[in-house]
Amino acid sequence: MRAHSGNAAAVAEFLNGHAAVERVYYPGLPGHPGHKIAERQMSGWGGMLSFQVHGGREAAMKNGCARAVVYPATSLGGPHSLIEHRASVEGPGTKTPQNLLRVSIGLEHADDLIADLQQALS
Repeated sequence: MRAHSGNAAAVAEFLNGHAAVERVYYPGLPGHPGHKIAERQMSGWGGMLSFQVHGGREAAMKNGCARAVVYPATSLGGPHSLIEHRASVEGPGTKTPQNLLRVSIGLEHADDLIADLQQALS
């Protein structure tokens, strides 16, 4: 869990500063609305995060599939990093933003994950 959390924190910080990213949802970021509560209740920030990309559904679908290390799939907490376009999984009528991608961060090296995301967002 320490590795999941550490990797996710590094990825969240990278995404938070990227020009193609509209918003990052991760309780370890000081700007997250639940940061203060999470800080009191958690010993780590966890391995799950979501982010919204600029450009709507088309950009999310492109960025969600253009990866070498992070695989498109739905799962939680495994050793491999996975990404999904949540609105597609939920189907018609979803209230999930069309530009949102959910990521379950695995145990790969954080630098490899960040390089993979950088390539996909470029």
